[in-house]
Amino acid sequence: MDSKPALCAALLLLLLWASPAGAGDIVHQDDKAPKRPGCDNKFVLVKVPTYVDGKEVAEFVGVGARFGVTLESKEKDANQTKIALADPPDCCSKLKNKLTGEVIIVYRGQCSFTVKANAAEDAGASGILIINNRTELFKMVCEETETDVTIGIPAVMLPQDAGRSLEDIMKNNSHVKVQLYSPKRPEVDVAEVFLWLMAVGTILCSSYWSAWSAREAAIEQDKLLKDGSDEFLSMEAPGSSSVVDISTTSAILFVVIASCFLIMLYKLMSLWFIEVLVVLFAIGGAEGLQTCLVALLSRWFEHSSESFVKVPFLGAVSHLTLAVSPFCIVFAVVWAVFRRVSFAWIGQDILGIALIITVLQIIRVPNLKVGTILLSCAFFYDIFWVFVSKWWFHESVMIVVARGDNSGEDGIPMLLKIPRMFDPWGGYSIIGFGDIILPGLLVAFSLRYDWLSKKNLQGGYFLWAMIAYGLGLLITYVALNLMDGHGQPALLYIVPFTLGTFLTLGKKRGELKILWTRGEPERPCPHVHPQPTPQ
Repeated sequence: MDSKPALCAALLLLLLWASPAGAGDIVHQDDKAPKRPGCDNKFVLVKVPTYVDGKEVAEFVGVGARFGVTLESKEKDANQTKIALADPPDCCSKLKNKLTGEVIIVYRGQCSFTVKANAAEDAGASGILIINNRTELFKMVCEETETDVTIGIPAVMLPQDAGRSLEDIMKNNSHVKVQLYSPKRPEVDVAEVFLWLMAVGTILCSSYWSAWSAREAAIEQDKLLKDGSDEFLSMEAPGSSSVVDISTTSAILFVVIASCFLIMLYKLMSLWFIEVLVVLFAIGGAEGLQTCLVALLSRWFEHSSESFVKVPFLGAVSHLTLAVSPFCIVFAVVWAVFRRVSFAWIGQDILGIALIITVLQIIRVPNLKVGTILLSCAFFYDIFWVFVSKWWFHESVMIVVARGDNSGEDGIPMLLKIPRMFDPWGGYSIIGFGDIILPGLLVAFSLRYDWLSKKNLQGGYFLWAMIAYGLGLLITYVALNLMDGHGQPALLYIVPFTLGTFLTLGKKRGELKILWTRGEPERPCPHVHPQPTPQ
């Protein structure tokens, strides 16, 4: 079965997607309000487990304020405290409640956060939960005009839906208590290590497959040329029908097409649209898995891979492909149906890796010029839609799409993800397909060039390109941790490492012109014999 058409269609959706590494729940930035004594806390996520008659019934997540006392980091050290509703609800004036150490619930609006906290503390509250007027979290800061801030109780904001749920619990029960604590996140989670290995390993495997195919095609071409057969002139090079070279024009159009695709995701993000993407991903994943399995099993089942049968609408299909296809289809369908279960990420990663490997085998960068244009466009595309898009859309378009806001899902399926194993807040470490495919095209090109020019590992470009990609991805995760978990555009770090290394080595070795234009070493024609030197 020729998988190129289906995979190229999947590529139109999948190649263009480069999600910010580690994108998760994002709270508003605090760029204006200055820090000062009494208002210099770090923003931390806060767990708010809720108990009725001593039994936990719900757990909410909030964000701590710049002001107030810091919270305990361990659940065992946090006290269970009774909660009460503020009267008045906005807590902008003296409270009518007679409090004896309760945590008080107030609503955002009418006055500053510090005014609410001071009023709650004066009434005898031991903490304040401020309910936001939107379904997201907001970083609470001090007003610019405030000078002295001395608040001695913790202040936590909860999203609107959490506030409603908490209020419903209180209406139906009389003995409701909460705990407030902020578990610390590990500096490095094992999930990030495995995700790094997964991305690097995927590029490694696909590069060797691509280089092996190119070498086999070159050997076959040389054989035809040695025979001096005229048949060669009327046929395509072996393997060329299954390979698509990216042109300079298509590399430039990448930014336009990718941006349109991203805006479409942003505007149409909903449950039904995610379902469409899931179907497309499942089709592409099944095709990719089938291609990989057939290529792998053909070594042991050579006869089945070389014997064919005609199938309506599909043409000649090998017996091995017919045997493998049902398994791949069932695998993709089972993943799509059960994608919301806790371990579904395994199936998503298997389908995603198979698709990426197959795409990197089919789609190729013909020379360094095209690779430079493609990665440069991707570099600016990633930066623009993660950072600059906030100026026009008032939020990071790529992060919103990566989170799958308004979709009822945990995000779009075009990414690899691993659950954070030792993070008390859970969640996933993720990387978009584009962050692997786009630099992977250049890395695969480097190995093809090395093999065709018969360079050893150290004297070639592949080893250094792989090291550069690994370092670039590693720096991405370092930046992610330094930026307090906010999503980072991975190509911002990967592209300078990989492309810069390639260009520098090519210039130093005097091969930049050949890499830039031809993309492969010159090979003498086998049927042309050198003329003897006259005596």
